[in-house]
Amino acid sequence: MNDAAAPLLPTLGDLAWEPALGRSDLLADPVAAALTAWSGVDERATTSIAVAEIDPDHADTATLNEVHGLPAAASANCVLVAGRRGQAERVAACVVPATTQADVNSLVRRMLDARKASFLPTDRATTESGMQYGGITPVGLPADWRVLVDARFAAPGSLALMGSGLRRSKLLMPGPLLCAMPGVEVVEGLGVDRV
Repeated sequence: MNDAAAPLLPTLGDLAWEPALGRSDLLADPVAAALTAWSGVDERATTSIAVAEIDPDHADTATLNEVHGLPAAASANCVLVAGRRGQAERVAACVVPATTQADVNSLVRRMLDARKASFLPTDRATTESGMQYGGITPVGLPADWRVLVDARFAAPGSLALMGSGLRRSKLLMPGPLLCAMPGVEVVEGLGVDRV
């Protein structure tokens, strides 16, 4: 057996990372279901996705990074956007580095073929995703929602630290694995520098 070829569970900062599928109690139900289904077609979903329990009061990116010594470059924000043209509405999850913001009014609006795009209201986002505010993640979202991921996560060696569907834990996976998740669309320039 060649241990060097075996995928390694990612770790970051001082959090106690464990295999995500071994701790479904730290995952929202839709997230656990999606990871289970994904692991049936890609073993990396079992071996290369980690979860760690956190204090829910530290769930916000800046606080989490400061308390646990996490690099801002690894943090991924997932925002839900709705675009409308006439009566037709389209919803997308936009995953961008936490050091940027999603280009909602230009790029995302065009990708949704919408006249107007705006963030999904919190109550609707949590109800329809089955996830808690502050923990929404691209894993396990409704099948008819698009999942747009900034191309920077495709870079070899990149990591994606994001919500688990719950405020009391975080998921961590290699960025290229996030980009390979079923249904993901990798988008150049999705995240733009904050002004």
